[in-house]
Amino acid sequence: MTANSSRPAEGMARYEYHQAGPLTLYLGDAQRVLAAMPDASVDCVVTSPPFWGLRDYGTGHWTGGKPNCAHDAGCRIDGGSCRRCPAVWSDPQYGLEPTVGDYVDRLVAVFTQVRRVLTPQGTCWLNLGDSYSSASGGAPKAGRPQPGGLRPARPRAQDALAPKNLIGVPWRVAFALQASGWWLRNAVIWSKTNPMPESVRDRLSTTYELLFLLTPSDRYYFDLDPIRIPLARPEAADGSRVIGGARKGATGGIGATARRRGATAYGNKYTLASAAEPRAAAGNLKPLGHAHTAAHPRGRNPGDVWRIATRPYRGAHVAPFPVDLPLRAIAAGCPPEGVVLDPFSGAGTTALAAVQLGRRYVGIDIAARFHQEAIDRLRPHLPREAG
Repeated sequence: MTANSSRPAEGMARYEYHQAGPLTLYLGDAQRVLAAMPDASVDCVVTSPPFWGLRDYGTGHWTGGKPNCAHDAGCRIDGGSCRRCPAVWSDPQYGLEPTVGDYVDRLVAVFTQVRRVLTPQGTCWLNLGDSYSSASGGAPKAGRPQPGGLRPARPRAQDALAPKNLIGVPWRVAFALQASGWWLRNAVIWSKTNPMPESVRDRLSTTYELLFLLTPSDRYYFDLDPIRIPLARPEAADGSRVIGGARKGATGGIGATARRRGATAYGNKYTLASAAEPRAAAGNLKPLGHAHTAAHPRGRNPGDVWRIATRPYRGAHVAPFPVDLPLRAIAAGCPPEGVVLDPFSGAGTTALAAVQLGRRYVGIDIAARFHQEAIDRLRPHLPREAG
């Protein structure tokens, strides 16, 4: 991990919220804090920004205007003015932009800074979920929104799409990032083994989210070995034997009698038939094709469908992803003792994974209460003097 001194460290001091051992937390808007960070100072990014139009985390407030005014709740858009007085609504959170295009543009601006602070060999893992356009665009709520409140009034996908359309937010973001200069390397399907039930009757329940692997160049750090799926019977990985089933005792797919007569997995060793390509037998790992690629002695490639259960969480942050996601992403995409960044730190799930894997962690969030929640959550995992 290297750092460029062209951006002075003192620019970060005004955002620093907490520093202890491998953990550093900054308080502020992700784009602004990232803009103050040194170039090439981070090895890996694992993050899950607020999904568009799903939750209001209660970070907005009115400024100016009449103190006793019952401000118009329908004007709660960042920079929006109350229709009853000169008050202006200020809300730095992401996910409540008036249109999906605004949301995409805002994330592209953030990840332009992310690409700058990443090392040239860095990786970025971006988790996003989708949503549907609605007929109402969300009913306005009276009073101040509650942290984590569902269905805020602002986003209106139906301005561009008919109601009931799947918006395709993750892919809109991924393609916009690709157009801005990122390499889009993988679209991992996080298949939830315990998805939340839905009461829909005219479509299938949504049981997955997307995790994109993005890189700033075509050459980057990636270590597959830590996340390989161990072989159930590693002794069979060389294709020399079949374990169990009707062909138990066969070696290379060839029974004992055939072997005594000179047959091998590659033909009869006493004839020119040995030059013939072998037939792939059930359970035999040596022939060409998928079975060949699965036979790595350290285990098989986990592929781009990850079956991971959601985990219960009782903190104030209502939407943390399970620690299994960042654990796998960091193990593969961050060098040992590297620096992991989450510009939407939230409850610190990425931090928990980074610390457990011996990496340093930098987290950014606009809500001090989430940082405090992350500190409390991480304290048992930090060195005693750093807690």
